[in-house]
Amino acid sequence: MKSLRISRRQSIAGLSVAGLAGLLIPHAYAQQKRETTGVGIGPKGAAIDDEDIFTFALNLEYMEAEFYLRATTGKGISDTDAGMDAARVVGGHEAQFKDKAIREFIEETAENELAHVRFYRKTLGRNAISRPAIDFDAGFKAAAQAAGLPADFDPFADDMSVLLGGMLFEDVGVTAYAGAAPLLKKKEFVQAAAGILAVEAYHMGMARSQLYMMGEKAWEAANAISDARDKIDGTPEKEDEGIRLDGKANFVPSNADAIAFHRTPQEVLHIVYLTEKAGVSKGGFYPNGMNGELRST
Repeated sequence: MKSLRISRRQSIAGLSVAGLAGLLIPHAYAQQKRETTGVGIGPKGAAIDDEDIFTFALNLEYMEAEFYLRATTGKGISDTDAGMDAARVVGGHEAQFKDKAIREFIEETAENELAHVRFYRKTLGRNAISRPAIDFDAGFKAAAQAAGLPADFDPFADDMSVLLGGMLFEDVGVTAYAGAAPLLKKKEFVQAAAGILAVEAYHMGMARSQLYMMGEKAWEAANAISDARDKIDGTPEKEDEGIRLDGKANFVPSNADAIAFHRTPQEVLHIVYLTEKAGVSKGGFYPNGMNGELRST
């Protein structure tokens, strides 16, 4: 367990999750909608639609599914699952797993992420976006540089590498779903998002525990990734925790009330575009940007 010492950053994060997010974030989204898409506030004062949020999530699920499928099979998702206007995916290859249990864990994760892609495509129907362009080569090269990892870091190399590569965006996925909770209106959408959040958290809990058991090299790399996310997400008052904190294991990144941290889509985009700048609509893992309304930091 982590120390019960409450930092200023943890206190702010806790307040945001407990209540301020529901009051402040919709207004921020309304401004974002007007400035970046030209679309105003909806009839009930909503800044964005549930479908916009699910579309944003689908962009992330495409990347996660592609990553884990390539690590376990050497191939990405099928043309049917990618959509009619699917863009190209660069990079990725089958990993050389040494631990059978970790291979099976990553295989299960790949199946889960593909199921998420199919769920969102089915739910959004004719409005489902196709897979955006994804560049693992450029994305992980820039991410490794930001985290101070070796320049030749290959997230598809072996057990530890795949877990570290997944950690870069799996933790982010958990915070993204937590941040979306106050914005969703349809009960069935809230229920689905809560269920997917739980699955993503299961994934990251397992990955963080496996990395921790791999020893000091894994601790340092995982914490470096966490520090890099913390730096570029655009909100220095937010917390991002590695797998070792205050000299102890830290499997569950959360605030002082043991509530998961949250991020807005804009903060998530800072990380996947690998930029600290506002108003950026592409870069990093998404060379042409995400598809849909929510695409600018």
